[in-house]
Amino acid sequence: MKKLLGIFGLLLVVCVATHLMSPQFLTPYNIENLFRRTALFGILSIGVAFVIITSGIDLSIGSVVCLVGVGLPWLLTEIKVPLGAALGIAIGVSVAIGFVHGWLITRLRIQPFVVTLCGLLIYRGIARGITRDQTMGFGNDFKGLRWLATEKIAIPGLDNFAIPFPCIILLVVAILAAILLNQTIYGRYLLALGRNEDAAKYSGIRTERMIILAYVICATLSGLGGLLFVLDVNSAQPADFGNFYELYAIAAAVLGGCSLRGGQGTIIGVILGTALMQVLRTMITLVDALPKNIEFAIIGTVILGGVIADEVVKRYLAKRKAARQLSAG
Repeated sequence: MKKLLGIFGLLLVVCVATHLMSPQFLTPYNIENLFRRTALFGILSIGVAFVIITSGIDLSIGSVVCLVGVGLPWLLTEIKVPLGAALGIAIGVSVAIGFVHGWLITRLRIQPFVVTLCGLLIYRGIARGITRDQTMGFGNDFKGLRWLATEKIAIPGLDNFAIPFPCIILLVVAILAAILLNQTIYGRYLLALGRNEDAAKYSGIRTERMIILAYVICATLSGLGGLLFVLDVNSAQPADFGNFYELYAIAAAVLGGCSLRGGQGTIIGVILGTALMQVLRTMITLVDALPKNIEFAIIGTVILGGVIADEVVKRYLAKRKAARQLSAG
């Protein structure tokens, strides 16, 4: 709880600082845009949080976003696949990618970094190959489908502000993820696996299945995110669509309290971390005094800061535990 309050407090401080430096920050248009981007990136961040909790990593998120993001309009407009079948293929491919990642990591004992780094290259290459590097989009068709990403829910009494519909999707995903992580035995298995895989295995947990489950969840939510991203912008270029999205997702999860050592993390913390990342991006965009090309420097600083804080806390707790044992003896 203290960690969540700390993240929330930092989010408030950054919001206030951004408002003081740029009056445009609290305009209804900007707040709506901030909510939308937090929802879209929040779905990706929740997915990667499950992998990080098992002490794994997934670097292929941006390429899965790209594959689904250009693949769906390609199926619908170029191959003329029926809508239901195209959506089924998009989600099915995402699930299959997560299963293959988990299988390679658990059965062949390949490092998650290597598996997902190769995935990063393979999926983007496939996306560029099937589309011949051409921009894919929906044009003026499929407006009913685009409703999922572009619709807004009006709030009584507020004429200039509405809740973007992706926020509702994020809320549903977050509730389901929180129930899975905190209220089911599988969530406890995932946390136990991240803290000590050998101990979890010797206690009877089928760790291979849990790792595969984590990667399936991550890839499926990446596919869902890719679908919503392309519905939001209406077109996608396979060379750059989804580029570096895995870094935003990982940074948000780490900032939200997920330990890269595994075994720690909350869904609320991940959403707060995602919101903080998006506010920082908005600050860079709106504040004229800040150079616009330092965005990646901030992401790198966030990840490095999270790793350093995790290491410092771990050493502090180890020293305190050793001191207690010494005094008790």
